[in-house]
Amino acid sequence: MTFTPGAAGAPLVEIRNLWTVFQTPDGDQVVHRDLDLTIRRGEVLSLVGGSGTGKTVLLRQILGLEHPSKGTVSVLGRAPGQFSAKAAANVGMLFQHGALFSAFNVLDNIAFPLRELKVLPDELIRDAALVKLQMVGLDPKHATKSPADLSGGMIKRVALARALIMDPPLLLLDEPTAGLDPEGADGFCDLLRGLHRELGLTVVMVTHDLDTLFDLSTRIAVLADHKVIVAGTARDVIAYPHPFIHEYFLGGRGKRAMEALHDGSVPASLAGPAGDAPASHNER
Repeated sequence: MTFTPGAAGAPLVEIRNLWTVFQTPDGDQVVHRDLDLTIRRGEVLSLVGGSGTGKTVLLRQILGLEHPSKGTVSVLGRAPGQFSAKAAANVGMLFQHGALFSAFNVLDNIAFPLRELKVLPDELIRDAALVKLQMVGLDPKHATKSPADLSGGMIKRVALARALIMDPPLLLLDEPTAGLDPEGADGFCDLLRGLHRELGLTVVMVTHDLDTLFDLSTRIAVLADHKVIVAGTARDVIAYPHPFIHEYFLGGRGKRAMEALHDGSVPASLAGPAGDAPASHNER
């Protein structure tokens, strides 16, 4: 399957009236308040926001690892907590530091989710894991290595292979290029872009890295004031008047990224036509 960037389809994830409240010794801490967000099939949506705005928490709620205090999260029409083990394969997750099992070798790490289903013969599982290993750009000779023997970039690729082992339509990425040098980050972005196109993935990504943000996103959602204040193309988002957006996008690094936007090196699906109407700030 080949996906054409910008051709986002029907809603895959719908979040409505979401509240996240944590109890602390100093009282309730509200992270999200009446947060609304729609994620459409085939897009690469990046979540940005300041520290404490609950970006990773939101990923975990989409995955079903955490539950909102109020409101609903729907993935393919169902709450993540209602998924059976087989249906949970609809969502793959790449954690920030890989989260590989140190006692398993590379191939066993990749195969782990498939083995947990206990429905396929081991030979077939190993073959599937080897396919995914090569899909993320790693040679089969690395299959028997332990995570301790891998570079940071290789760990991320193995973790990505594991996230894709069940062929999920939805992939969640938490700081996918964190800890990588510029060359490694560029290579990983190239890999993600290629997989997105070839597999038709829907991707939700949390990143602080502006280069990664502009390189991969087809849409950006900004978390501030306990909710999504704006979601749209880079032009839409940067035009929205808010102190965080001004500081984040128009600081030193933001200005360099903006230069890429203006010189046309940012994908048109992210930049949007110059005459586009501003994105709706109401995600309902």
